[in-house]
Parts: sequence; C-alpha cells; structure tokens
Amino acid sequence: MPQANFAYSSPANDAAGLPLALSIFADRGHVRDLLREDAEAAGFRIAEAGDVAALLEGDARPLGEEVLLDCPAVDGAGLAALARLDLRAANCGAHLIVSTTVAALDDVFGCLDQSSLQILVEPSRAERVIALGRVLAKFPSLRLRELSEEDRLVLLRLTEQVGQIAQRLERLEGPERSRADGRDSVFRFESPSTAFAPSSGDGSERLVRAARPPLPDPRLVRRIIRQRQLRARFFDGDLFADPAWDMLLDLTAARAEHARVSVTSLCIASGVPPTTALRWIGQMTDAGLLQRVEDETDRRRAFITLSDQAADGMARYFAELGSQAAALV
Repeated sequence: MPQANFAYSSPANDAAGLPLALSIFADRGHVRDLLREDAEAAGFRIAEAGDVAALLEGDARPLGEEVLLDCPAVDGAGLAALARLDLRAANCGAHLIVSTTVAALDDVFGCLDQSSLQILVEPSRAERVIALGRVLAKFPSLRLRELSEEDRLVLLRLTEQVGQIAQRLERLEGPERSRADGRDSVFRFESPSTAFAPSSGDGSERLVRAARPPLPDPRLVRRIIRQRQLRARFFDGDLFADPAWDMLLDLTAARAEHARVSVTSLCIASGVPPTTALRWIGQMTDAGLLQRVEDETDRRRAFITLSDQAADGMARYFAELGSQAAALV
C-alpha cells in the first residue's frame, strides 16, 4: 500500500499554508530517524531534530506545537533538560510526547508536571503514531489536503469506526456525565458525603454531613488484590482488565498503611501496560479521583494518592460490604 500523504494545517498556519511544527529530540540516531519519518507521514513539519543535550543550549529557538522526546535513561543533566523543556512547553503551549522506560519512569514523571503531556513507556511504533493522532485531535480546525482516493477511503472507514465507538460509549455512559475542570470525563464520580437527618423535636429536616467510616483493613484489600491477580493464572488477563478499580484498591491499601505509591508501582498494580496505565492515571486525576503529590525531600520525585473524595468513596464502599467483604474473597 502506498504511504499515506496527510497534510494538516492549523488556523495559525493557514495563511502560510504550513503544517504544524514539531521538534524531535533523541540521542539514538535510528530512533530520531524513525520519529521524523512518522511525524512527516502524519503531516507535521519538522522544525528541529537533535540530541537531548540540545535542550540545554538555550531557550531562544521556538519549540513548535509539538515535541517528541526519546528519553530511555536520565542522569542529572537529563533531568535538568526535562524540567527546562517542561517549563518551556507550558509557557508556549506546546504538547509533549515523551518516550521512556520502566526504569526511568519515576524520574521522568517527577520532572514533568507543567505542560500538556503524554508519556509512553517503551512504546511500539503504532503507539507513537496514535499519540501523534491525539495531538492532531486537539486542533479541530485542521484540514486534510492532497489526499489520494485510496487515502480518502481509508480515512472514511476510520472515521465511521470511531463514530460507532463513540456512540456506544455514550450509550454506556448514560445521560449524566461528570465534568472535571469544565471538560467531559469518562468517569462518573459522586461521593455521598452528606445525608438527611431529622432535627430535634419540630419534625423538620436539616442537611448534616455523615461521618465517613474508616478505611478498610489493608490486609483485606491486599487479599482482594491477590485474588483478582490469581485469575490471570487460569485465564487471559485481558478478559478481566479493570485498571481503574485495581489502582483504586492498591491506593486504598497504601493509604491505610500510610505508604506512598510511585507511578511505576501504580502502573504495575493496574495490570495493564504502563503506557495504558498512564492514560488511566491522567483521566482519573482529571476526574478528581487521584492526586499527584510531590516528594518533600526530593522535588524530582512525585507520588500518586487517592483524593479525599475517592478515599471517602472507597471507605463507604467497604463499609457497605461490611462483614461480607471477607467472605467474598
């Protein structure tokens, strides 16, 4: 099949007829060449391509709308470069796609907290292309130009499939949709923090805050987690993939144990590939279920914890189960 030639233009570049500008930073030459090839095929204009050290050479050069960074390992200079890049991207509105490894994930995650970001963990080429597509989706005014007839048919089929999936999700989601920071969320989260109780004597009712029950015994939660993991010994793990619930359970146990959870540890607990887990963490953070907490002793590290609202919901869930919880394990 001939290579698709997609050309995109944004409102800012329409007058000049230029596609979105993209910068590439990678120390591994073959990876840099691959990133360039995929980005150009997607219709981006390569504004700059160099090694990671180029990020420390100054902030005068514009980043463009998108930055691809390959960062399989980080040292002190690399962490400084990441922090600078994160701040520059936040100031100019650029979007970052950072590829890293499981070993470097905690350090990379800890350095990047200002900009619009996607972190990919040991990604395949397809995952990189999908990440580029997510960036393009943020520009609703993008126009497709110079498509061959075959390309148009492929795009039409993909559009129809995406539309069908969106309709199914809307039916599953129902009429009520939660919003976080004014944006639609795939999560509907309501924590019953209040309850009506009768006032004394006059028959009227007043709204009082119901006391939150304590968090469950972490040993019970860990037993539930082990039981859920046991299924993978006998069945394909994808049959039971439920990363949101697995992460909520892990963080509930950690909160009851007064333990901190790194992003790498939470990705492992999710039971799905790290890149997928990071997307869930981002969605759950936007929905108000999770929080990012900086390490007081090392500002380059960060941890993930339940929000107070999520902790309230988990406590009430286990209180509702009551003594039956242990019997269900």
